Amino acid sequence: MKTFEFIRPANPAAAIATSGQGTTAQQGAEVRFIAGGTTLLDLMKLNVETPARVLDINRLPLDKIEKTPDGGLKIGATVRNSTLANDPIVRRDYLVLSQAILQGASAQLRNMATTAGNLLQRTRCMYFRDTAMACNKREPGSGCPAITGTNRMLAILGTSENCIASNPSDMCVAMAALEATIHVQGPKGSRAIPFKDFHLLPGNTPHRETVLEPGDLITHVTLPPPVKGSKQLYLKLRDRASYEFALASAAVVIVVSAQNVTQARVALGGVGTKPWRTPEAEAALVGQPADQVNFRKAAEAALRGAKAETENAFKIELAKRCLTHALKMAVAS
Repeated sequence: MKTFEFIRPANPAAAIATSGQGTTAQQGAEVRFIAGGTTLLDLMKLNVETPARVLDINRLPLDKIEKTPDGGLKIGATVRNSTLANDPIVRRDYLVLSQAILQGASAQLRNMATTAGNLLQRTRCMYFRDTAMACNKREPGSGCPAITGTNRMLAILGTSENCIASNPSDMCVAMAALEATIHVQGPKGSRAIPFKDFHLLPGNTPHRETVLEPGDLITHVTLPPPVKGSKQLYLKLRDRASYEFALASAAVVIVVSAQNVTQARVALGGVGTKPWRTPEAEAALVGQPADQVNFRKAAEAALRGAKAETENAFKIELAKRCLTHALKMAVAS
């Protein structure tokens, strides 16, 4: 790990002003924000991230969970994952979020990891994390050996000829299904970003993972008021029961009335280059009987655009079964 300057800004404005001296305060740049450090420090040890300055934002007043005037929820950027997962309001009104977080990483990591850090969590693709390997995400234009190489854990949705790295977050899959909004403060002022627009597809620029601009600081996330009468569930399929990333996962928020689906929000994890909200599955569900046949049809719709590579074709059927079973479990809960 190279030498770097460690700074503790006293307020958001100071953090943004200081970060503005670097290329960007986010992905792979000279200046980085840090709170829990559960991803950034690992990547610094691997020389994947080599910032000249690291800004510790733990002193900033961004660690609260509060109700919003419209009945939703405001989650500060530095709220720890364990705090968020065990918050009484989250467990009552946004159960899918609590379940997703509790199925991610280990208890020790959840005690350190933060809401904003989880939003910016970077892929675990082995080629990205090994500086001896080519990687378009780490070094644009160098190639993507994962496409013909070791890709069992990688994406089948949202891929491009330049990158098939999967997004590793569990929390983000639930946030997508809950239609969260990400609030950012930067040199150009404050803005609110719908969750579906926050993460970018790799396309020709896999090194650019979010819409954040130089100096942007995530301050909080808001969730809309809970969907009345909804059943919520997060199902994660993985190689082992703990401390393992998803091969496929599904976050489901569904409302059933008179045995028919009246509302549905569905997102997939482990299979996309970003947390994968699937309007195709939702459209296939709404207005239909809440039964196994229609759950499978929704899963087929969700995976219709999947593209497998040399080792991950099994994920297509696995993701279909994951979503089908998640819907069944949610309705029965």
